[in-house]
Amino acid sequence: MSEDFIPLDPPGTILLEEFIEPSGSTQKAVAEATGIAYVRLNELVNGKRRMSAEYALRLATYFRTSPELWLRLQVDYDLRLTEREKGRKIRLEVKPCAA
Repeated sequence: MSEDFIPLDPPGTILLEEFIEPSGSTQKAVAEATGIAYVRLNELVNGKRRMSAEYALRLATYFRTSPELWLRLQVDYDLRLTEREKGRKIRLEVKPCAA
């Protein structure tokens, strides 16, 4: 199966589908409880804002996870997106070190 067919979900999708909705909460309630402005949380959920270290700490505290979980989701998303958009071109341009 081609990697192009694997869904590429930003961290906000996971936040919504795996944490906010199953908890029976709302974006507004999570925003208020975490101190993240609602508009910022909504942008995060909709993939229009990146996960920051501060958001990771706030969400980790609220959902009793680790901040690394949230940051790793962002890094994984960024890497897969860059691979799809530029990976082939980069591998053609960059010559591996001979050592």
